[in-house]
Amino acid sequence: MPIEYRTIQEVAGPLMLVRDVKDVTYNELGEIELENGEKRRCKVLEINGSNALVQLFESSTGINLSNSKVRFLGRQMELGVSIDMLGRIFDGLGRPIDNGPEIIPEKRMDVNGLPINPVARNYPQEFIQTGVSAIDGLNTLVRGQKLPIFSASGLPHAKLAAQIARQARVLGKEEQFAVVFAAMGITFEESNFFIESFRETGALDRTVLFVNLANDPAIERIATPKMALTAAEYLAFDQGMHVLVVMTDMTNYADALREVSAARKEVPGRRGYPGYMYTDLATIYERAGRQKGKKGSITMIPILSMPEDDITHPIPDLTGYITEGQIILSRILYRKGVLPPIDVLPSLSRLKDKGIGTDKTREDHSDTMNQLFSAYARGKESRELMVILGEAALTEVDKLYAKFADEFEKQYVYQSYETNRSIEETLDLGWKLLKILPRNELKRIREKYLEKYFD
Repeated sequence: MPIEYRTIQEVAGPLMLVRDVKDVTYNELGEIELENGEKRRCKVLEINGSNALVQLFESSTGINLSNSKVRFLGRQMELGVSIDMLGRIFDGLGRPIDNGPEIIPEKRMDVNGLPINPVARNYPQEFIQTGVSAIDGLNTLVRGQKLPIFSASGLPHAKLAAQIARQARVLGKEEQFAVVFAAMGITFEESNFFIESFRETGALDRTVLFVNLANDPAIERIATPKMALTAAEYLAFDQGMHVLVVMTDMTNYADALREVSAARKEVPGRRGYPGYMYTDLATIYERAGRQKGKKGSITMIPILSMPEDDITHPIPDLTGYITEGQIILSRILYRKGVLPPIDVLPSLSRLKDKGIGTDKTREDHSDTMNQLFSAYARGKESRELMVILGEAALTEVDKLYAKFADEFEKQYVYQSYETNRSIEETLDLGWKLLKILPRNELKRIREKYLEKYFD
C-alpha cells in the first residue's frame, strides 16, 4: 500500500512541493486526494533530499495544503494499448473522449519509450504516397522518415495535415497501414474539423486520435505526443503495421514546455525556452524509424507554425537539426490562391533519393524531379526580371520559363484538399509542364527518358 503524505508545503501554478518523502523517484506518478475525495494525477519532476517537486496534470484549484493527501504509485506514466485503439478518440492523457467503452489493454507501456538504437535501425527507403504532388514528386516521403511541415499563423496546415493523414499509403504491397494523429493546443473547431474529416472519408477506422484542446492543462499537452508515439510503437513493433504519426502543432507543445520551465524558475535559454528543449524534442522525433527484425515502421510528420514566420526561431531551427528535411508553406503562394501553398524550392526531403526510381516509383522520377526544380527556379528569376525590367527585356526562352513557373504553381503545386494524385499522375503532369520548354533546355533528363516520355 503506497504511503500517504500530508506534507504539501506549497502550490504554485502547475507545481507542488511535498516534504519528507521516502523512496520516491524522478518521473514517478502520483495521486492527490482532495478533502472531498476527488483525485488528481501528478508526476515527480525533481527530487531534492527528502523534498519532491511535483507537476500536476490537472488544475491546482481547490487544493487545501493541510487537508489534501499525496500518494506516490511506484511506477512511471503508462498507456494501456490494444488493437482496439484504432478508430478511437482520446484526450492528451490517453482517456477515451468519444463516448465509447474503456480500452481493455493487451499490455501497459511506459509513455517515455526509448529512442531506437542507431545500430538496430533499418535505413528508410520505401516510398509513401501522400497524394500531394509537391511532396510525392519533389520532396518524397520515405517510410521511417521524420519530415516536418513548417507553417505559419493563418496558413492551412490543418487541412494539409488532414489530407496527408487521409490519403497516405504504402505502394505496391498490401500491408497494414495506420495513422496516429496527435493534436496539441488546438481549438474545438479545429478538433471537430479533424474528427469529421476522418469520419466522412472512412479514414477514422485506421486512425488513433489524441486530442488536447487549447483550454486543457499545459501539462497534458506535454504528455500528448508521448502518448501518441507509445500507441504508434505498439501498432508498429508489436502488431507489424506501418504507422504514420502526424503531430500538430509542435509550437504549442514547446510553449507548454516553456510555461512549466518558467514555473520551475529554471534559467531560460533562447527566447525564454528551456535550454534542454533540443534534447526534449529529440526524444520525441527519434522514436520514429524502422527496426531490424521488425516488420512495422513509424514515419513522422510533425507540423509547427513558425512564430512571426521566422524560420530561425528556436522551434523550427532545432526541429530542422533533428529531422530529415522540411516542407515549407509560403504566405506568398497562399495569397496567390495556390493551395496547398508548398514552397518547393526551400523545402527539402533529405531521403528523397532513397525512395524513388525503378520498382519504387518510376524510372524517370529522379531526372524529372531535378529538371522541375531547375526550371521552376529559373522561371521565378525570369518573373522577377520581368517586374524590374519589363517583358520586352526578356528573351523568348526567358518568357517560356516565366510561363512555366506560372503553370507549375497553377497545375502542379495547386490541388484541392480532396484530390488524391497517384505518383504516375504526378510524374505525367510534370512531363506535361516540361513540354512548355524547348527540348534542348531539358539538360537534366537522360536522352532515353526524353525519347520515351517527351517525344
